[in-house]
Amino acid sequence: MCLAIPAKVLEVNGDTAKVDFGGVQRNVILTLIDSVEIGEYLLIHAGYAIEKQSPEYAEETLKMMSDFVESRSDTPSPDA
Repeated sequence: MCLAIPAKVLEVNGDTAKVDFGGVQRNVILTLIDSVEIGEYLLIHAGYAIEKQSPEYAEETLKMMSDFVESRSDTPSPDA
């Protein structure tokens, strides 16, 4: 399964940007979308920005992902 994850743009440098995934910062490639601004949210997949997202939608998605991870942290692993 592949996941695309929302990230907030911190810096734009030509065809790349530094983005934040809730505390983890990475550089991503912007060649698949037009005109990116600092503060916008982008959907990132395999190091590429593939879509712009509204702040509300991105934050809702990040919260759902965080809630899921938190709910799974109490579940014993199948190897236990």
